[in-house]
Amino acid sequence: MGLLGSKHSSVKQARILMLGLDSSGKSTLLYKLKFNDIFLTIPTIGFNVEMFETGQNVALTVWDVGGQQKMRTLWCNYFENADGLLYVVDSTDKQRLEDSKKEFELILKNEFMQNVPVVLLANKQDLPGASSAEEITRKFNMKKNCSDRNWYVQPCCAITGEGVSEAFQRVIAFAKNFKKSKEEAFTIFKQNEKL
Repeated sequence: MGLLGSKHSSVKQARILMLGLDSSGKSTLLYKLKFNDIFLTIPTIGFNVEMFETGQNVALTVWDVGGQQKMRTLWCNYFENADGLLYVVDSTDKQRLEDSKKEFELILKNEFMQNVPVVLLANKQDLPGASSAEEITRKFNMKKNCSDRNWYVQPCCAITGEGVSEAFQRVIAFAKNFKKSKEEAFTIFKQNEKL
């Protein structure tokens, strides 16, 4: 028991939020990564939580929070202590891209989300008429909106799994760096407090 406990004490825990409008594919992406299988999902009422051992000294706890209009008002309750944001966009839903962008910008403006790294998933790339990752990057004004943080836009398809593992590798790297910088800032704060 002692060896197991000491081994895991070096593993950092990272809290990742997975947000996006309803029907963007959040739960499908989560379960594709967790089980490498396709699950028939229904709109998430509340949230799903899954833990991932990454083998890179970081364990992810991913909070997939429902994206219906009434759930979006509750998103801010999940922001505190987030180490990363996975924001999922339905690349084929051109009518709601503007709504998705507005919600994304509201998240970034929240005080608890300052500097939190972002991986934006341009989902449903397998469908005809899907906006490309480059189009989503421009539409969401990523360079301006995310200038204070690490960010990346990953084209993906939750059904086939294309781009999903790459997105999570990026999240892991971002979360590790973010946690390290938070720990360094805390150490400096504590040292200054002693002065």
